[in-house]
Amino acid sequence: MLTVVQAYDRAPIAEIETDDAAALERKLQAAQAAFKDRDNWLKPHQRIAILRKLAGLLEARRDHFAMQIAREGGKPLPDAIVEANRAVDGVYNAAEELRNFAGREIPMGLSAAAADRWAFTTKEPIGIVAAISAFNHPLNLIVHQVAPAIAVGCPVIVKPAGTTPLSCIDFVKLVHEAGLPEAWCQTFVPLETALAEKFATDPRIAFLSFIGSAKVGWYLHSKLAHGARSALEHGGVAPAIVDRSADLDAIIEPIVKGGYYHAGQVCVSTQRIYVHDAIINDFTERLVPRVKKLRTGDPTLKDTEVGPLIVPKEADRVASWIDEAVKGGAKLATGGRRLSETTLEPTVLIDPDPEARISSEEVFGPVVAIYRYSKLDDAIARANSLPVAFQASIFAQDIDVAMRAANRLDASAVMVNDPTTFRTDWMPFAGRRVSGYGTGGIPYTMHDMTQEKMILLKRR
Repeated sequence: MLTVVQAYDRAPIAEIETDDAAALERKLQAAQAAFKDRDNWLKPHQRIAILRKLAGLLEARRDHFAMQIAREGGKPLPDAIVEANRAVDGVYNAAEELRNFAGREIPMGLSAAAADRWAFTTKEPIGIVAAISAFNHPLNLIVHQVAPAIAVGCPVIVKPAGTTPLSCIDFVKLVHEAGLPEAWCQTFVPLETALAEKFATDPRIAFLSFIGSAKVGWYLHSKLAHGARSALEHGGVAPAIVDRSADLDAIIEPIVKGGYYHAGQVCVSTQRIYVHDAIINDFTERLVPRVKKLRTGDPTLKDTEVGPLIVPKEADRVASWIDEAVKGGAKLATGGRRLSETTLEPTVLIDPDPEARISSEEVFGPVVAIYRYSKLDDAIARANSLPVAFQASIFAQDIDVAMRAANRLDASAVMVNDPTTFRTDWMPFAGRRVSGYGTGGIPYTMHDMTQEKMILLKRR
């Protein structure tokens, strides 16, 4: 049995059955049998109908899921409601994408040898999908992994984070209620890490969707069966550059949201803020009082803005990083105190050492660091200096500055006057280098979960 507790106060929520090796084998066999039975594959119109019904069922239980996200994951309730709404929209997105999900014509007749032929491609599901998810968006991440698989016709087995399995389990129950046979969408909740590895690397798995740490993701990627594809979503140490032309009245709120949304437990959370010398004092004098006003505490309350970290050891780790930075010369502008076993005060550090962990590794906590710069290219070079690269921001009213930074920042997406955390569920979402592999976003995941087959017709 696995005991699930509230992130904020560690109070037990539920106990759930876990899966052993025999259960994994049964689930893989069921998925494999369903996929091999090609005559009984669901037609696109059937999959669309299931996804639309699923979206309706999910919407009807929005409040349940929002409160569950707040309890098991610690995300403040207002943000949990947003996540639940996005999950509904994501399921609709997968259904609607099927209207334009098609192959293409391959030109023939371009040489004498290719005359009298017609060729086109079709899209086929790649096979069984192993989805390993993370705790920080316990519903919407599941949707991003499961809904595309349903849409394109892949059987999917999804392993939620051990700390936040309830939203996943409830969602998969709705999938079955919507009409998808159980073999096409199953949960997998093991207690042992070795069993999770066995799941991801089983030769019957055709596609691994992994959201989590780079260390684990790249390790599993190296162990995949030959021919299997993967999509890895890790994290970054997201940089934001604030130019002297930035509108300080307009940017403080998005920067605060970017840095402290879900207590910084987001793979594109704003962590490093490079501020021009000419405005750094004005910027800091505006940012710090706003951070001090953030309402931190019980995530199930409607006015909470910053909740807990997922487990006590994560709060221990983040607190140690703050202490290390301060001992190394950083100024503690605000925060740094432990409020509870899992909750930390939102923290602002000024000019930590470039070698400090807060400057070089993903903190995944409610901390931002401010650094001064005088030349834009120097700020860009420092923003690009780490092996991770995901999303970045430039705040500027000067279009030349904004475009130069957008062109030169090493990121898969550069937000101009928006925080590094901005995302819609239909846009591409991808880490570069250590930060990931492949492209997330529902339409892009659907593409990755299919393979093209060319069919050629020769005129007699």
